[in-house]
Amino acid sequence: MDKVGVGMNGETAKGRKRLLSLLTFVLFSALVLGGFSCSVSYKFNGASIDYTKTKTIQIADFPIRSSYVWGPMASIFNNQLKDQYANHTKLIQVKRNGDLKIDGEITRYDQRNKSVSSEGYSAQTELTMTVNVRFVNNINHALDFERQFSSSATYETTQSLNSVQEQLVTEMVKDISDQIFNATVANW
Repeated sequence: MDKVGVGMNGETAKGRKRLLSLLTFVLFSALVLGGFSCSVSYKFNGASIDYTKTKTIQIADFPIRSSYVWGPMASIFNNQLKDQYANHTKLIQVKRNGDLKIDGEITRYDQRNKSVSSEGYSAQTELTMTVNVRFVNNINHALDFERQFSSSATYETTQSLNSVQEQLVTEMVKDISDQIFNATVANW
């Protein structure tokens, strides 16, 4: 019985050593990945702005120029875009002569059938919003651009557009505002 007991203690010691090695590896990996995630997250949400040179931003209200219009869309978009820069940068928003200038218009807002049911009827509808943006960097004009940004959202055709429109427009506006922010000041 003594040999059996010794054998079990030897195996238990080996098992503990393996477990300790595994825990050390997992803990080390978590710390390394956790540190990496923090830096990526900061870069993802933050801006790459030299605040010693760039201090102000001018954001014009974007009018709706699409053939289909939903009244509140422009104010939802304009407020979200301005809030994006207010919440994620130290730039001061000004009415004119900004170091950075953003203007444009909402050029597309429409819906189309996305999928058809087995009965031949539309099962899902896709709502799309497109915004044309003109960006001027008065500190470095090499970064100026004019570009379109789009986002889509899908809803079941069992729902009316009126019942989901505000939620879907808010989601698309958030996505487009993130795209514009990343293209103008996040540099990635």
